[in-house]
Amino acid sequence: MADGPSGGTSGGRPGRGRGDRGSGSVLAVGAIAATLSGTLGGLAVASAVLAAHSARAAADLAALATAVQHQQGTGAPCAEARRVAAAQQAEVTACQVTADGTAQVTTSVPVALRLPGVGPTRATGVSRAGPEPG
Repeated sequence: MADGPSGGTSGGRPGRGRGDRGSGSVLAVGAIAATLSGTLGGLAVASAVLAAHSARAAADLAALATAVQHQQGTGAPCAEARRVAAAQQAEVTACQVTADGTAQVTTSVPVALRLPGVGPTRATGVSRAGPEPG
């Protein structure tokens, strides 16, 4: 091919050849950035869902332990809730035992991966356990 007016080979079209040079790299960088952003967002959502499930599971276990402790009368029921929740890497934020032996426990778990300024820093779970109503 012959050299074009711009000094490079242009396939017979004057003024073409150098202007598009490197545009594929810019497109590739944009595609990679979009993929990474989507992946990071997906991981943040998955982390929040995992924390919510962990908080609910810890609340379930802590409420059951609290109700059993209250029925057996062998100690402080809410202290047992804190012990069980701590074993699940959760924190008890509220614990209440009613006169009929029903325990309600609220737990909190930190969200491990979170985008700055987006979403809560902690997930909570609430559970109730005790004798059947009625």
